[in-house]
Amino acid sequence: MTETIQPKLVVIITESVIETTLLTDLENLGVKGFTITDVRGRGHRGNRAGDWGIDGNIRVEIVCSEKLSRQILAFLEQKYYDNYAMITYCSNVSVIRPEKFLG
Repeated sequence: MTETIQPKLVVIITESVIETTLLTDLENLGVKGFTITDVRGRGHRGNRAGDWGIDGNIRVEIVCSEKLSRQILAFLEQKYYDNYAMITYCSNVSVIRPEKFLG
């Protein structure tokens, strides 16, 4: 069996209107890769559409080291939380081929 490691999965759900700026910020923090999907849901700010229009939401998933996950979460709290609908969470994951995520 291939050896696994215990990196973090950082998930960011936010307004699609900030996608370009957010991705630039994440890359500047050292994020090497991510997955983006369009999402919809309901929260304290009401219903959000699931299309890619200006009122849609995106979900950004990042597998990274624990150190980088802490940097990402602190940065998002400082720059985005007060002005945008955004939730984040972080969990432990097991990955195969760790060089794809932490190399």
